[in-house]
Amino acid sequence: MSVNKRYLIAGALLLLGVVVVLLAGGRNWWPGQDTLQGIASGNGRTEATEIDVATKMPGRLAEVLVEEGEFVKPGQILARMDTATLDADLDQARARLRQSQNALETARAVVALRESELQAAQAFVVQREAELNAARKRFDRSQSLVGQNAISRQQFDDDYAAVESQKAALASAKAQVLSAHAAIRAAKSQVIEAQSASEAAGAMIQKIQADKDDAQLTADRMARVQYRVAEAGEVLGAGGKVVSLIDLTKVYMTFFLPTNQAGKVAMGDEVRVVFDAAPGYVIPARISFVASVAQFTPKTVETQNEREKLMFRVRAQIDPDLLLKHIEQVKTGLPGVAYVKIDDDIGWPTHLEVNVAP
Repeated sequence: MSVNKRYLIAGALLLLGVVVVLLAGGRNWWPGQDTLQGIASGNGRTEATEIDVATKMPGRLAEVLVEEGEFVKPGQILARMDTATLDADLDQARARLRQSQNALETARAVVALRESELQAAQAFVVQREAELNAARKRFDRSQSLVGQNAISRQQFDDDYAAVESQKAALASAKAQVLSAHAAIRAAKSQVIEAQSASEAAGAMIQKIQADKDDAQLTADRMARVQYRVAEAGEVLGAGGKVVSLIDLTKVYMTFFLPTNQAGKVAMGDEVRVVFDAAPGYVIPARISFVASVAQFTPKTVETQNEREKLMFRVRAQIDPDLLLKHIEQVKTGLPGVAYVKIDDDIGWPTHLEVNVAP
């Protein structure tokens, strides 16, 4: 065998050895392949809950009190809307309230007056009844005496006329009582009307005051200002965005797992997150969401191979207490890898043990 031929054979054997080594170790270097038995992993980026602080009513933005990147606390005022129009409306509503309250007092005084008139009318009825009784008694005596010619016929006629006159006076007094009752009902209706107007004015004041309170845009949680969307002097419509906040106590990583792995993941399962920027730290998290619909595949899957390509979106929520403790260092958009066990019988390997103090 010639020297050149021996070199060719040796080179071929060396190349074959390299190929065998590469094939044997392909699981360790091929992108997207998991090297941990019983543990699924996926690449993702951190995200957080975003809140857009917007105006409730249209108007001019008076001032923005926070800067981008600033931390805010619950109840902190972020911006103020111009309330000049609301102030004028509030003054007008208060004037209407005073007016309606005065009308209410007047109506109540009228009711009291009408009730006193009723009492007077009722007393007058009693008086007329007494006078009628006296007139009837006189007439009865006159009727017995006139038959004996003890009194004149004129006296008898006068006593009869007195009875009829007292009947008419009594009827008139009773009519005054009815009129007084009607006047009281009318006065009470005016009281109700004035009271309703007073309540309406009070409700209007509360509404305007609520609108004024809403003109102060406040934070409802601890968060970081991500963007100043609008600036002072701009006129915004209802729902106009002013500040965009990001809630750094609700940070999660979204990643994707294939069908055979996603089906073994349950809500609340432990997750280990390792960020590219800090590969030496293992951060605890838990599964908070598993999509019910797959991504990256056609709507209709006909073969088993195609079903294995189905990828499901999974979300890992980072421990809120841990985030709160390190709130100044929390950032979103960081790339990393999320690891989740799909075999309950195995433990976490040493390099995936949590090493961040809670």
